[in-house]
Amino acid sequence: MHIEVRNLNKSFGDFHAVQDVSFDIKKGQLIGLLGPSGGGKTSILRMLAGLESPSSGDIVFHGKRVNDLPPQERGIGFVFQNYALFKHMTVYDNIAFGLKVKKQTKEQIRERVMTLVELTGLKGFEHRYAHQLSGGQRQRVAFARALAPEPQLLLLDEPFAAIDAKIRTELRTWLKEMIERVGITSIFVTHDQDEAIEVADEIMIISKGRLEQKGSPWAIYKDPQTPFVASFIGESTIVEDVGALKGFDSAAGKPGTKALIRPEYIEIGKPGEIRLASAALEANVKHIHFRGSEWLVELEVGSVKLVTYRSLEKDVLQPGDRVHVLVHRAYLFNDQESWIQENSLKEDPMPIHI
Repeated sequence: MHIEVRNLNKSFGDFHAVQDVSFDIKKGQLIGLLGPSGGGKTSILRMLAGLESPSSGDIVFHGKRVNDLPPQERGIGFVFQNYALFKHMTVYDNIAFGLKVKKQTKEQIRERVMTLVELTGLKGFEHRYAHQLSGGQRQRVAFARALAPEPQLLLLDEPFAAIDAKIRTELRTWLKEMIERVGITSIFVTHDQDEAIEVADEIMIISKGRLEQKGSPWAIYKDPQTPFVASFIGESTIVEDVGALKGFDSAAGKPGTKALIRPEYIEIGKPGEIRLASAALEANVKHIHFRGSEWLVELEVGSVKLVTYRSLEKDVLQPGDRVHVLVHRAYLFNDQESWIQENSLKEDPMPIHI
């Protein structure tokens, strides 16, 4: 299903939950609606499903405006955050529910349910009830039930929120593989950026009811279009005094300019480890944190606090160590513009305006 949303708005009294949101989704894409809680993600999902009516704007499926169509006529499968399984029904009957509503024959229902039971890894659990299943199994039942009527669009509202961390990681991979296998256009809501980056083909970042940016996870991470996106995706530190950073003097001359520094923008080393020592700052190690595959190092450069990574292959730093720090690039922004700038003391500086 190809989806077009144009100038979508939703208000609840004086509160504007969704403000002038527009986007396109191609058939077969898996889209992550990502953003902080209360940002408007679920309101957008519910309007697509027909569970909420837009205050203004258009929702178009395959060239047809569907604003006034009821949910059952939109060709949508919906997986709720709490799964909403029928407690008095078995796995089989939960999956079959939508097919019975459509008055399919018993043979048609059985064939479709057993296909989905096999597809979702639920074989052998057909006669169990919801309370006899794990969280991951209940999630699979909800997914199978939503797919049973063969919808053109699948909507999932924080599908992994109620599952523990280990199972959540396994289900992310499972969900992506299932959706690719079925080939259905899908949109899921999440506030977990790792989840969105791992699962989605494209991410739409929503904040305060507005669409901040839409694109592939890598494109959004590499080229954030707004200060909110730059600060929301990945770990970062905002530096108010750009003049405290060597090699960014030109930015310091622009009133109100701040720098957002990501850990991977920073090179850290003991004296002699950094090649461009003339461009480096001296810093004090405040804290170190073991991250499994690397160290996370918190630094103080005068009054400026920075965070970066250090390889496990290098000498372990300790709080209080004096080190050299080279900021290779920074995401700079003020009230008028935003851009990524390379350190001017390095070779071939190349400002990249975005």
